[in-house]
Amino acid sequence: MSILDIRAVPVTAPALEVPMMPTAVQAGFPSPALDFVHESINLQEHLVYDPPATFIARVSGDSMVGAGISHGDQLLIHKGTRPRDGDVVIAVLDGQFTVKRLRLTGARIRLEAANPEYPDIEIPELSELSIWGVAYMCLHGLR
Repeated sequence: MSILDIRAVPVTAPALEVPMMPTAVQAGFPSPALDFVHESINLQEHLVYDPPATFIARVSGDSMVGAGISHGDQLLIHKGTRPRDGDVVIAVLDGQFTVKRLRLTGARIRLEAANPEYPDIEIPELSELSIWGVAYMCLHGLR
């Protein structure tokens, strides 16, 4: 079962300007290399639209690999987004954090894994479930 590193912290760092190449990089045939970087972008403006309600959490486990979320990835999570059917959510089920796809069918609630080796979690009526936040971006390959 995928879980989150509980040391998730809000994104409150000052804006970070990162140099940007002036042209797109070819994914097909190579193009001549450029010697100059002419502009920059603010990563916080592009990745974090609501800093006080945005958190980053590291994923542990592989139950969401079919959704493109792997062990060690970092998820950007928004706590103010109302969860909808199909969203990848950070859920707290009976006191345990997990990342799963939320499925709402009538009165039924299911937390769906994205790996056939893991069962979906049907939420029993007496379970304590809260949706801590909605993941809106996955950062791969970060250490």
